[in-house]
Amino acid sequence: MNIKLRLTILSFFQLFVWGAWLTTLGTYGFDIKKWSGEEFGMVFMTLGIASIFMPAVVGMIADRWLNSEKLYGILHILYGVTLFLLAKADNPNTFFWILLIAMFFYMPTISLSNSLSYTILKNNNYDVIKAFPPIRVWGTIGFIAAMWMTNIFSDRFSPLTFGIEIGNKISSFTGNILNANQFYFAGFFAIILGIYAFTLPKCPPQKLNKNSSFAEKLGLNAFSLFKNYKMALFFIFSMFLGAALQLTNMYGDTYLKDFKNIPEYIDSAVVRYSTMIISISQISETLFILTIPFFLKKFGIKRVMLMSMLAWVMRFGFFSIGAPEGLGLLLIILSNIIYGMAFDFFNISGSLFVESTTDSKIRASAQGLFMMMTNGFGAIAGSFLSGKIISRFFTLANGTKDWYGIWLTFAIYALIVAVLFAVMFRHKHNPKEIAE
Repeated sequence: MNIKLRLTILSFFQLFVWGAWLTTLGTYGFDIKKWSGEEFGMVFMTLGIASIFMPAVVGMIADRWLNSEKLYGILHILYGVTLFLLAKADNPNTFFWILLIAMFFYMPTISLSNSLSYTILKNNNYDVIKAFPPIRVWGTIGFIAAMWMTNIFSDRFSPLTFGIEIGNKISSFTGNILNANQFYFAGFFAIILGIYAFTLPKCPPQKLNKNSSFAEKLGLNAFSLFKNYKMALFFIFSMFLGAALQLTNMYGDTYLKDFKNIPEYIDSAVVRYSTMIISISQISETLFILTIPFFLKKFGIKRVMLMSMLAWVMRFGFFSIGAPEGLGLLLIILSNIIYGMAFDFFNISGSLFVESTTDSKIRASAQGLFMMMTNGFGAIAGSFLSGKIISRFFTLANGTKDWYGIWLTFAIYALIVAVLFAVMFRHKHNPKEIAE
């Protein structure tokens, strides 16, 4: 089978086994299990907690001790098994700890899948900048496909029988009740993906010479990147953008649903089909990913990252003045389209930048650091601080939220980050360097 096709399958199922439950997690905890916000709130922190150190640790293992494809396969099999256990959790505390373990296994595979794909492409003489984005776009398609399939098929799936009955479940975005089978569904495909990974070309760890330092032997030398002013700033600003990503993930759908509190909008399409409207963001991702090779080579990482930051400003700004009708509806749709640039030009371009500017001996570890700063520290900071700010300054006496003020504050935050990045980050673009 063609190498690019095999990596496309890998990319598709990498996010498929996440999207099958991620967007419905809140519905499962609050509406199905009837757990309170206080009981279930910490569950949303598991992704960030796992991302603080696991991607870096796994990157070190891949750089030093174990073939990347084998490590990737083992992690996905363990993730799948843990999801089976998660489906049986009957209280929020048990659910939290099992999900945290599942995230320990899954979150590092996001950066490891990138590193694995880069290595295989390079070993087969492909230009990574050109070849990877069309492969990665199938990850987003996989995420979208999982959202739809889970919503349609969740109550018909079991881990032992894959007998899926469509029935009358096509109304996936309007009131479908999801149950624990979504975790069986994701776990089943995670185990299949893990087994499939063992069939990929071998990606052995780097060999060390006798004079290697203790840090090199442990795989800790990737942290030396923080000694480099440019790379340290890159990782710090990646954390700030990771916080912005968490803001839109946490509040986007809730914001649209809250228009029901305004009498004239209670039956609007924005309220009834909020998940479908938010899914425009993921569809937009699939388009912007394909433009990354052009923008990176034409403008370089600094300008591309700046485009991402300004896109976040527009994402939040358009939401702040959006409405379910007329021009306001157009702004909401534009905000979701802009999301594709905001996410891809930061997340995918950042990963490619790390790959093209770090030593081959520490690339898996460096990808882990990038993941740690964005989905780890950034996600936790975004979750914690935004919750405090919204609760103190933008929650009205009757319990409703001042969404105009919330999104405007987020837009100002993104603008400040963009200005600081433009002034502080110094990088001279070299098209030949980033193509290597």
